[in-house]
Amino acid sequence: MYADRTEEGALSAALDDKSWDAVIDTWSADPRVVLESARLLGGRVGHYGYVSSRSVYAWPIPVGLDESAPVVDADPSSGDGSDYARAKRGAELAVVDVFGDRALVARAGLILGPYEVTGRLPWWLARMSRGGRVVAPGPSDRPLQYIDARDLAQWMLDAAERRLGGTYNAVSQPGHTTMGDLLHTCNDVTGGHAEFVWVAPEDIEAAGVSGWTQLPIWTPPTGDLAGLHGGDVTAAYSEALRCRPMAETVSDTWQWLRAEGYPPPASGRGELGLGAGAERRLLAIALSR
Repeated sequence: MYADRTEEGALSAALDDKSWDAVIDTWSADPRVVLESARLLGGRVGHYGYVSSRSVYAWPIPVGLDESAPVVDADPSSGDGSDYARAKRGAELAVVDVFGDRALVARAGLILGPYEVTGRLPWWLARMSRGGRVVAPGPSDRPLQYIDARDLAQWMLDAAERRLGGTYNAVSQPGHTTMGDLLHTCNDVTGGHAEFVWVAPEDIEAAGVSGWTQLPIWTPPTGDLAGLHGGDVTAAYSEALRCRPMAETVSDTWQWLRAEGYPPPASGRGELGLGAGAERRLLAIALSR
């Protein structure tokens, strides 16, 4: 069964009189679409799992944030999906309004693994495979927090079987791996051709280079971006969320890229990764120390 959710009446016609045990919804555009879907499915589905985002929290996201932290204002009936945080929050409200405690809201953090089309881990793997001196954003023991998409999917399916409701930060524990371990593993699986040049956070800032986008995955240990790798996941782990070893995620992602090639850049997200000029500037700063 297929239908264009944005086309008036299309989903209703496709649903006919069918019913289902559970729904998993990943929509990230205008929340009105989720509200309409939830209303159509309210009496036909036992459980509604919605993949949201930790982006719904009011910025800046503090280190140690749990599910009770303030969130952005949003309207579940809005047809505007241009603001990602408000779109996700609006969809959360829509699902909970219709399904109540039959709704699971999974506020995912950084999602990695095979078929990660945003391209953060693929960017590092590609850079390592080219070898030579590589900017390694420090400190090397910077704790990271993310989730493999397969672990998120499995947890949400298990939760659907248990009819688990509520809102959860669905991401690994802080320090599931470190920046150093991640980069060394990327280098190992791609052939070990890269030579790391570690650059301090203050030098990265002085060079006008940003974390998360220009240096994918990494964020400085202090400042507005620090909380992206420091969320409280006690609730999800108490409900059996588990994350596979980092080496498995990296190795499987590399195998996918080698088998199927690199995905095209994600639309609407801007340029990802460190350009050659910025890389030269950072290397020059680090090597001059």
